[in-house]
Amino acid sequence: MSETIATSDSRVASLPEAALVLCTRTDTIQEANAHACKTLGFERDRLPLFRTVVDTQIAKFMVFVDEIDTRGEAWTRQITFRRRSGAALRCELRGHKLENAPGHILLMIIDLDAMDRRARQTEIAELQSAGIDEWRRAETFFSELERRNQLILNAAGEGIYGLNAEGKTTFVNRAAQEMLGWTTEDLIGKDIHSIIHHHHLSGEFYPHYDCPIYKSFRYEQVNRIEDEVFWRKDGKPLRVEYISTPIYDHQILAGAVVIFRDITERKESEIKLKNAMQQVADLRDRLEQENEYLQAEINSERAHHAIIGASAATEQILARIDLVAETDATVLISGEPGTGKSLIASEIHQGSARRKRPLIHFNCSSVIPEAVEAELFGQVRGGPHAARQDKPGKLELAHGGTLFLDEVEELPPDIQGKLLHALQSKSVTRLGDTRERALDIRVIAATTVSNGRASAEAKLREALYMYLSVFPIACTPLRERPDDVPLLATHLLKLACKKLNRPLLAVTERTMQQLQNYAWPGNVREMRNVIERAAIISTGRKLHVEPLGATADSALTMDHVRTEAEIQLSIRANLVSALKATDGKVSGPQGAAALLEMRPTTVYSRIKAFAIKDHEWE
Repeated sequence: MSETIATSDSRVASLPEAALVLCTRTDTIQEANAHACKTLGFERDRLPLFRTVVDTQIAKFMVFVDEIDTRGEAWTRQITFRRRSGAALRCELRGHKLENAPGHILLMIIDLDAMDRRARQTEIAELQSAGIDEWRRAETFFSELERRNQLILNAAGEGIYGLNAEGKTTFVNRAAQEMLGWTTEDLIGKDIHSIIHHHHLSGEFYPHYDCPIYKSFRYEQVNRIEDEVFWRKDGKPLRVEYISTPIYDHQILAGAVVIFRDITERKESEIKLKNAMQQVADLRDRLEQENEYLQAEINSERAHHAIIGASAATEQILARIDLVAETDATVLISGEPGTGKSLIASEIHQGSARRKRPLIHFNCSSVIPEAVEAELFGQVRGGPHAARQDKPGKLELAHGGTLFLDEVEELPPDIQGKLLHALQSKSVTRLGDTRERALDIRVIAATTVSNGRASAEAKLREALYMYLSVFPIACTPLRERPDDVPLLATHLLKLACKKLNRPLLAVTERTMQQLQNYAWPGNVREMRNVIERAAIISTGRKLHVEPLGATADSALTMDHVRTEAEIQLSIRANLVSALKATDGKVSGPQGAAALLEMRPTTVYSRIKAFAIKDHEWE
C-alpha cells in the first residue's frame, strides 16, 4: 500500500491543479501538491488535520465521500473549505477513489473565486476589444437584467427586503410594503429592526443581538423562523414566518436578505382548532368522569329506593318535595345523620327537569381540606398538587344536572367563599387554569346542623347560608316519628333478606314494639344495620333482634344524678353500642363517628382511652 501511496504522491505533485491525497480513516492529508498548499495557505511539510480545512461542512463532505466510495468518483460545488487564515474558500471538488489504497481518495480543488476573477478578466478583455458599441450593448443588457430582477421581486407573493451589514434597509419589494404598510421612503436607509421587529407579541422588548436576522450576517448562517411577529405601520402585529440568508459581495459579507410570509390567518385557524380540540377533550373527560361516577352510584349499596313512612312528618317532607322538585330553586336539607337527607335530594332531582342529567353527590367531610378545592373546582395537568392530568371538578360534572353538597358546613371557610362566587357567577375556573367554564347547575345542600339559622351560620358563611336556604326542608329524627318504624323495618328487612339470599323473615309484635321503643340515635342508618345483623343471626323463620340498649321512654325519663364514674361507663357503653351498630367501622358516612356526631379522630382517641377491644363489639 505504501508503494501505491508513493506512486500517488508523485502523480499529485505533477498535477497542474491543486490536489491532495486524503486518508478518510485517520483524517490526515497524506500528500498535497504546491498548488493545494498555496490555495489552502499551508506549508507542505506541516499539513494539518483535514477537519480544520472542511470546518463546519463536515456533514456535506461525508456525503461527498460516500458518493466517491460508491461510484469511484464524484464532484461538487456545495462544500466550502476554510483557509489557514480563516477565510472561506469557495471551491469545486473532484474526488477519485484510489483502488489500491483503501480509505484514500484523491481530491482536486478548483478555486471558484479565482475562476470567477479570471472569467471577469476575460470578459473585460473581450469587452475592451469589442469596442464601445459592444460595451453599450452589454450595459443595455445588464440594465435590462436589473429591471427584470426588480419585476421578479415585485411580482413575488412573499415579502422580500434586504439590509446591509449595518442593519440598514437596502431594498423592499412591493409585497412587503403592502403587508407591512410601510413605504420604501419609510424604510430605505433606516434601521428596519427598530421599525418592524422591535417587540415580541407579548410586549417584551426585542433587542438587536437576539434577532435571528442580524445573526444571519453576523455569524454567517441561514435562519428559518416559523412563528414571529412584524409590526405594521398602523401598530398592528403581523404574524410571519421567514428565512434570513446572508449575502456576499466578492467574498465579503454584505448583509442579509429576508423572505417572509403572512401566517396570521393560519395561526388564528390553529388557535381555533386548538380551542375546539380542547373543548372536545374537556367534554370527553367530563363524560368519562360522569360515567365513572354513575357506575359507582349504580354499584353502591342503597338502603332506600323511595321514601318510606306514613307519619305526619314524612307526609310533610313528601309534600315539600313535590312543591320544589319541578323548580330550579336551591334547597337546604337539615337533619341528624341517618335521617335520609341524600334520599330526599335524590327524590328532588328525579322529580325535576334535570333528571336525565346526573346528580353529583359530594360529601364535604369525606375529603381532606387540602384536596377539597381540587375536588370541587377541578384542576389542570401540572397545576397545584402536581396534577398528572386534567380533571374536571364536581361543579363541572354537575353541569346541566344537580349538585348535592352533603354536610356542607364542613367546607373550609375560604372554599365557602369561592364556592359562593362560582354559584353566583355561574362559572368555574380549574386550579392552575385561567379559562372560565360556564355552569348550569341546581344546588341541593344538606347539613347536620338542625338547631336553626344561628347554629348554621356558626359554621357557614352568612352569605352562603342565605344562598343555599332558599327552600329549607327539615328531616325529623326517627325517635320523633315512631309510626314510621314498622314500614321502615319491613322495607329494610326485605332488602336485607334479598341481599343475604334468605327467605323473608316474620316480624313479631314484640320485636316491632322493641324497635319502636328504641331511641335510634343513628336514625334510619342505624336501623338498617340492626335489621341486617338481625337477619344474619336469626336461625328460624322469625326475626330476632338483639337488645338495643336505652329505649326512647327510658332515655326521656332518666333524671337521677349519676357519678362521674357512671357517666364514663355510660359513655363507654354508648361507644361500644355504636361500634356494634356499624360493625366496627369508625369513619365514613356509615361509621360510628357519624352515628355519634363526632369526628373520627375523637372516636379513635376514646376507643384507645377506654381500652375497647374488638371482641366487645364483634
